[in-house]
Amino acid sequence: MSPDWSAMFTFSVSPLEIFIRGSTVYWFIFVLLRVAGRRDVGSFGVADMLVLVLIADAAQNAMAGEYKSIVDGLVLVSTIVGWTVVVDRVSYFVRPVGRLLASDRVCLVHDGVIARRNLRREYITEEELMSELRVRGIADLGEVHRAYIEADGNISVLKRRARD
Repeated sequence: MSPDWSAMFTFSVSPLEIFIRGSTVYWFIFVLLRVAGRRDVGSFGVADMLVLVLIADAAQNAMAGEYKSIVDGLVLVSTIVGWTVVVDRVSYFVRPVGRLLASDRVCLVHDGVIARRNLRREYITEEELMSELRVRGIADLGEVHRAYIEADGNISVLKRRARD
């Protein structure tokens, strides 16, 4: 059985429809992951994970033949990458948009005292926080000036300065 060369390289669906479908799915998942929070994402950025999953699925469909043509998949992958580039550039150049699309850091420890409300808001237990602090070589909360959960889900720690 020989390949159908003309079917592989012609559109089986309107490129505009592919663009609209890809854009809709991209923004739906982006907002969904943004609302769900950064805790479950870890050090992977939400946009990074989103692009990876969507491109993998779009490319798989194009390669496996769920689309009737390769160019359908290429348009979808291009749409996903295009939105990623647009979001990154707009977030960088238009500060209010960047603040809207990116998570702020949240203080978890302030001068050795756990900010319990912020821990609850980020769904982090005290045990998880203390585990993260121990990984960074901190055995006692008194050693911590500030600890933040960053936009990418990592916890950063600023130690107290040694008193003379």
